[in-house]
Amino acid sequence: MRFIRRLFCTAVLGLAALAAHADDHITVLTSWYAQAEHGGFYQAVATGLYKRAGLDVTIRMGGPQVNGMQLLVGGQADFILGYDFQVLSSIEAGIPVETVAASFQFDPQGMLTHDDVKGLSDLKGKTILVAGSGRTSWWPWLKEKYGYTDGQTRPYTFNLQPFFVDRNVAMQAYPSSEPFQAERANVKTHFFLFADDGYPPYNTTIVGMKKSIDAKPDVVARFVKASMEGWKSYLSNPAPGNELIRKDNPEMTDAQLAFGVAQLKTLKLVTGGDAATLGIGAMTDARWKKTYDYMVSAKLLKPGTDYKSAYTLKYVQNAKVMP
Repeated sequence: MRFIRRLFCTAVLGLAALAAHADDHITVLTSWYAQAEHGGFYQAVATGLYKRAGLDVTIRMGGPQVNGMQLLVGGQADFILGYDFQVLSSIEAGIPVETVAASFQFDPQGMLTHDDVKGLSDLKGKTILVAGSGRTSWWPWLKEKYGYTDGQTRPYTFNLQPFFVDRNVAMQAYPSSEPFQAERANVKTHFFLFADDGYPPYNTTIVGMKKSIDAKPDVVARFVKASMEGWKSYLSNPAPGNELIRKDNPEMTDAQLAFGVAQLKTLKLVTGGDAATLGIGAMTDARWKKTYDYMVSAKLLKPGTDYKSAYTLKYVQNAKVMP
């Protein structure tokens, strides 16, 4: 009996030790189908950065029919890859979410034009293709800055043929998507990043429920740091991350991934802005205030919304992953 008791105690202690050293599990929901814009997170899984930080991270792929904020609130994800407008609108609605890091220093949204257009100011009088989501985000900013009119716009249906056949048409674009398709079609274009002209929001941010973040600050800190290390690694050698991206999204080709990585580097989405001096993932009070001010002025957000509750700087400030 003494032997059996000792055996039982040893087993219990062994199980307790295993539990104590078990990796903390995190589920991350991306903003779209797997692509280069999610590369840092896939890279952190592929290269063991999360594992070395004591984390077991599952990446779930988003898409056009996936409501990331709804799944976050419902507890189906620990973090989503979000967007400032989405977070601020949630705060206005009384949903206590919080941003802990910004993978991209700039929103990748921009305008694709034919090669005769030298700048965004040249688009007066031209037809501009705008999707529904653009009308409640960047279009009011662009219209105010350059004096465009709603009469110039036509719906963007994610079909590039109207752009290809008419040099008087410009269209919204994501740097790794529409410019890539235009290049493949041998159509000469220019791409203008709205952020270069002052469009303020961050993008591909890490967003969680405030209650969950406050409950496990050590887990959040390790996740943020390992994710930013993943971005640094991905920009250096994206092959491991790309292998997992292709596994999740078989339609993503090597050529498009290479094009996407090149755009991330050229536009310095990850390493530019404040990230150059404060570290990858950096955010500042000043930038959040600019986004808040724009949204209020464009009547996209109620004045007085507590925008400061939409983010915390402590995790990125402590991570210090320099480009």
